[in-house]
Amino acid sequence: MDEVLDKAVRIFCERGYHATSIGDLTAAMELASGSVYKAFKDKRSVFLAALDRYKTVRDAKLREAVGTARTGKDRVSKALTFYAESAQGASGRQGCLVVGSAAELATLDDEIAQWVKSALVRNEAFIGELIRQGQADGSIPAHVDRAATARLLLCLTQGMRLVGKTGRTRREMAAVVDVAMKTLA
Repeated sequence: MDEVLDKAVRIFCERGYHATSIGDLTAAMELASGSVYKAFKDKRSVFLAALDRYKTVRDAKLREAVGTARTGKDRVSKALTFYAESAQGASGRQGCLVVGSAAELATLDDEIAQWVKSALVRNEAFIGELIRQGQADGSIPAHVDRAATARLLLCLTQGMRLVGKTGRTRREMAAVVDVAMKTLA
């Protein structure tokens, strides 16, 4: 099921919800339409399952990326670099399912709006925790407003994913990380 949902994630990221047909999904998922309907009630159910799968996979990769850093500031840098890497090249052009959902569906579908809001709240809290760790270990000054800075970095990371759809380079996105890290001085 995870492999099938990963394929659905890819097509939803690339095309968005409305531009993805059941035919697109069955082709991408390599399933007959009857099998899709047997496993999922409808396209929206596939989409919600794909959103959950996407967030689970991305969160695990993000935690792995920051896990090797020794200080809170280094963890923030690794997290921002993770987003920068995701916002360039082929993965950048593919896009982010959370950002795409926020832009395309959050104003039309209350359940998806709540899902997106919850995902973003968790991302912001994660970044805030990294800042707190940096303040605790002395790598980030105590005067840095943890909540406001976490929100700023959340906006930055989500914006990076949107801008990445335009074909940004690794160098361009790395420069964004360098500037963002100056907010922690």
